[in-house]
Amino acid sequence: MATKWIAFFSQTGSEIAEVSEHLGRWPDLIVTNKRPDEIRTIDSRIVEYGYTELPNKPTADDLEAVLQDNAVITLHGWLRIMPPIICNKYLIYNGHPGLITMYPELKGKDPQMKAFNLKHDLMGCVIHKVTAGVDEGKVLKEVFFNAWNITEENMWKTLRDRSSYLWIKFLKELV
Repeated sequence: MATKWIAFFSQTGSEIAEVSEHLGRWPDLIVTNKRPDEIRTIDSRIVEYGYTELPNKPTADDLEAVLQDNAVITLHGWLRIMPPIICNKYLIYNGHPGLITMYPELKGKDPQMKAFNLKHDLMGCVIHKVTAGVDEGKVLKEVFFNAWNITEENMWKTLRDRSSYLWIKFLKELV
């Protein structure tokens, strides 16, 4: 039997859908947090597949209600901090759209725009283990690209494509 996979998102969920289609496997459970409809549209593939909704700012108890021991838990634009008790109990991986291995200042919120505004020559994505510290867990996979003279539009597209590629490569080994 395949390993259980639980995927979290706060934004559109499109990365989960794209990765799932490439893997030929959907998560066993997709989880999002309740956010006002006017600030996001959930990808139609996620709506069709189905998802579970938690409060906008879920507690450890809310998270415990959906998590399962021995599951691979992935965060795809999950804009909430996982409580230390959850980080210590479960194996959770986060996709981060900032090359924190080279630029530690990209930890935290909106690393893409920080890198773009600082005119970094290299940009990229990492997958790291989730720990109690924000973007402090061990980086397990990374991918980067030359960002010299990149436009903002191309930055977003390239980061999205590279992040999906990284997740596909990573998850093929786990699920």
